[in-house]
Amino acid sequence: MKWIIAMLALAASAVAGVLAYVFLVLAPDLPALDAVTDYKPKIPLRIYTSDNALIGEFGEEHRDFVPIKSIPPLMKNALLSIEDARFYEHGGIDFIGAARAVLADLRGGFHQGASTITMQVARNFFLTQEKTVNRKLREILLTLRIEQALSKDQILELYMNQIYLGQRTHGFSSAARTYFGKPLDQLTIAEAAMLAGVPQNPVRHNPAVNPQRAKQRQMLVLKSMLNKGMITEAQFDQASKEHLTITGKQQFDAHADYVAELVRQRVVAEYKDLAYTSGIKVYTTLLKADQDAAYEAVRRNVLAYDQRHGYRGPEAFIRLPADEEARDDAIDEELRKHPANDKLLAAVVTDVSSKSVHADLASGENVELSGDGLRFAASALQSNAKSDLKIVPGAVIRVVQDAKKRWSITQIPEVEGAYVALNAETGAYRAIVGGFDFNRKKFNHVTSAWRQPGSSLKPFIYSAALEKGFSPATMINDVQLSATSEEALRWDPRNDDGKYDGPISMKTALAHSKNVVSVRILKAIGVDAAHQWLPRFGFEKEKHPGNLTMALGTGSVTPVQLAAAYGVFANGGYQITPWLISKITDARGNILSENKAPAIAQEDSRVIDSRNAFIMDSMLREVTRSGTGAAASQKLGRRDLAGKTGTTSDAVDGWFAGYAGNVVAVAWMGYDDPKSLGGREFGATLALPIWIDSMRVSLAGKAETQRMVPDGISNSEGDWMYNEFINSGGIKTLGMEETPPAE
Repeated sequence: MKWIIAMLALAASAVAGVLAYVFLVLAPDLPALDAVTDYKPKIPLRIYTSDNALIGEFGEEHRDFVPIKSIPPLMKNALLSIEDARFYEHGGIDFIGAARAVLADLRGGFHQGASTITMQVARNFFLTQEKTVNRKLREILLTLRIEQALSKDQILELYMNQIYLGQRTHGFSSAARTYFGKPLDQLTIAEAAMLAGVPQNPVRHNPAVNPQRAKQRQMLVLKSMLNKGMITEAQFDQASKEHLTITGKQQFDAHADYVAELVRQRVVAEYKDLAYTSGIKVYTTLLKADQDAAYEAVRRNVLAYDQRHGYRGPEAFIRLPADEEARDDAIDEELRKHPANDKLLAAVVTDVSSKSVHADLASGENVELSGDGLRFAASALQSNAKSDLKIVPGAVIRVVQDAKKRWSITQIPEVEGAYVALNAETGAYRAIVGGFDFNRKKFNHVTSAWRQPGSSLKPFIYSAALEKGFSPATMINDVQLSATSEEALRWDPRNDDGKYDGPISMKTALAHSKNVVSVRILKAIGVDAAHQWLPRFGFEKEKHPGNLTMALGTGSVTPVQLAAAYGVFANGGYQITPWLISKITDARGNILSENKAPAIAQEDSRVIDSRNAFIMDSMLREVTRSGTGAAASQKLGRRDLAGKTGTTSDAVDGWFAGYAGNVVAVAWMGYDDPKSLGGREFGATLALPIWIDSMRVSLAGKAETQRMVPDGISNSEGDWMYNEFINSGGIKTLGMEETPPAE
């Protein structure tokens, strides 16, 4: 009996000691609960189109904060079923489980199975992951304090927004977008169950990294939901068999990487590190439909050009080990070096015959290519193909799948393309595609590529000529400059097609991009006059030569600069300044800054006479009706299109700049290391198809526009001319005294 009393006394003394240690040592040293009572999650910078499509996110943690009332019951049930089924019933601690965990610590082990949701909140917000009794006791104390300070819903809200779920994602809303590419309220039972299984071990149960283990964990969640009456037997069976498509990558609503980066730089410059953690939202002026169409147009037409110019061979070669497991490891390791380029997937060839190619994808799938799928790379399948071109087992190739699930060999283009569209009245960006692939080349060609504009600069020389008495009806001699002329001794410009039509109207010359005619016009009005005229459109004078080569666009422009310049013709003579950000808000939606669209057609922004803009518009419309841009009117079926092709010497750059309605846009194609795009390539074959495909969407459902005839011009001899020049005769002809040099 004395022994029992002694043991009880010893136990009581131990308990008293523990309690004294807990309340006198640990409790006073506990952190304040501000982190949970005044929860301020790290929310990344997010960037949107004007119609609320997410196009970019930047921050250390991918997280959406979702109030508990907006979290679907399905997701809450799935989580609670596996993590803490009695969450709404207990006081924060499962004492039996907690005691078991403490005893396990004393034995040198560790058991977390008894951790409730509240205990996990305490651990995640305030404690380290060290496995000690001291830490466990602090966790219990914090849990009790949290239960007193917050409601059950508030605790669950914290947990479901804060918990790490792999792939840099925090919270279930962000995880839903990362793994399944959809918002939380659109998850199926199978998807919700898979996400609910991740918190126990975000590495082991990561669906993108360990799909088999994630599936096993998902089944435990589904069985738990079934046993607790949260789902029916039929729902369990369906969810168990449902095939899940898991990306593991952050999903955006539109392809606008170049835009997102532009905005990121501007916001970080102003808000510094807070930009990445405070939940700032930036709304751009882009339109999702226009941006998507532009992205697809650039990709499709750059690929089309690349296909026209032949297969360059595999990206790399590896040796395939004979051992199957070693071979799979070698393939996986190599494919990590060749990430997917949107729909262009890298694959390692495993077998080749005269009629088919088999190749492994990064997903582990082995695909077969045959028939038309081999046509592009037919030369590489010949027995006598050069070693660096030949497709053999171990070759790393690119493949793409069409709408009918057929695989074809393709390749990543070396050539680059770009497209920009602006509101011609306000200057607001509607679409920006800075290159073929942002992840491959982050250089933004729209804003930063200074390239020769070629013939796309000619309209601005013609515009200057209108002020000197020229008109669309002025007849100009389309013959080579006389071999005896002073200019020809230094420079003898030729028409691109080698054809000379003799006397033609200025309108026809622009429509068919006659080089010699443009040079004659520039010579007649004076290089200095034209040089002084260019800045009216936003061009930098110092970037254009002060000689006759200026007529053929040998200076430098960026695509967006050229788009803004054409906007002057489109809007009746007013200079526009491109702008991208419409407003910036904080995490609660409060406006931090806002940009209003500038007032339209303010006289202080007029840079050319409305008569000049009207006449130039009439000539640019002729380009798209009968000239080098005629494919635009034919394929879009509109009569209000206006624009100009541009091809530089040796076809190093291909352009199309044009507009309709209130949209002005420029498309460009060329190599970053400038070289010829090919003897049969022109702006009409390179850039115009991009412009057509993009503008088809931008102009959909919009009525054709007609320009009002401004005061001060009259129709003379079938074309427009300033009234004062009609009275004085104007420039009727140019260069008629010159004849072609003798053969």
